[in-house]
Amino acid sequence: MTSNLLSANARLSAKFHNMFKPRDLFLHDGKSLRRFTIGAKVQMAAASAVFLLLAWSLFATFTAVSAMNGDVAQMQRRVTAMEADVAAMRTAVNARAETLARRQHFLEEMMSGNASVERLAAELPQAAPEPTNAAAQAMADSFDEVEGMQTAMVERAQQITRQRYRQTAATLRQLGLTPTRFHQARASGMGGPYEPVPTAADNADPRFLALFTSWRALEQLQSGVSGIPSARPIQASVNFTSGFGVRSDPFRGRAAMHGGIDLAGAYGTPVYATADGIVGRSEWNNGGYGNLVEIDHGQGIQTRYGHLSRRIATPGQRVHRGDLIGLMGSTGRSTGNHLHYEVRIDGRAVNPIPFMTQPSVVQVAVRPATAAAVGGPAGGAR
Repeated sequence: MTSNLLSANARLSAKFHNMFKPRDLFLHDGKSLRRFTIGAKVQMAAASAVFLLLAWSLFATFTAVSAMNGDVAQMQRRVTAMEADVAAMRTAVNARAETLARRQHFLEEMMSGNASVERLAAELPQAAPEPTNAAAQAMADSFDEVEGMQTAMVERAQQITRQRYRQTAATLRQLGLTPTRFHQARASGMGGPYEPVPTAADNADPRFLALFTSWRALEQLQSGVSGIPSARPIQASVNFTSGFGVRSDPFRGRAAMHGGIDLAGAYGTPVYATADGIVGRSEWNNGGYGNLVEIDHGQGIQTRYGHLSRRIATPGQRVHRGDLIGLMGSTGRSTGNHLHYEVRIDGRAVNPIPFMTQPSVVQVAVRPATAAAVGGPAGGAR
């Protein structure tokens, strides 16, 4: 076997030497003939140089192709990232613009004075999500000036709402009424399992939620105010003949509680409702009121109109402030034509004068009486 290998090596060596055996080159320039001999070493050196040049070319080509493929892949990644940035910016801009539009619509609805609690609750603006893409965040930040104006508007509206609430609450307290009376829900029979559902307030913008909460509290208070007696029961000129509180009873001549005020005038003078409500009673009363109209204004507030010559409002009728409900007379326990007017809170008679905000009525209260028309039910009569 060794001899075979030696034989094979000898043959390969012979072929190699034959490939690079000395070669003669003859060049004739037209005058003389020249001979050049290229030895085996020179041929081997040239072949090696050619081989190395070819190998380097192949390596360089491979490297260039690899680099080009890497550049293309990197470019593709950059293009994909740019497309993602553009899509994120478009989404962020649309979302921010939509959020600003919803906020503006909410503010306009609230300030219109015609919006209901239910509608505003459904349109409560949601908190704007912050973009996670830096480019999208930068684009969305371009709306910061508009958002700042809206925020200032919300803060101003919040201040006005709270100020109006404090003023209204202070007025109610002067009348002996607490604001909580108008915030308490009416009791009713209900129940069942608790199954919460998502609402607009669950993810609402905190600033707009705070504004809505203040507005709703004010709205509840103002809705209740419509049922607070705050007008004159008689618009014609009348005389104040008897005030609220302990007085000398006109029939017995001894101290007795008078649960209202007496306003004397001509027979048949129109009598008007002093607040919105529902007529509870319109009947003859044997307790001293004579022809009586009683209006329930809600929240435990009632008004009574006694000694009428004629009752016009009927039981169950819904009336509004200023509606005609009867005519002045002298029925029941009365000494002459006048209106006995009462305001009751939770069934207890209170002084009607603070509720009569019209200056003319307050002036009547201090004017000397020119008639002696007085009356009213006996103390505690219903």
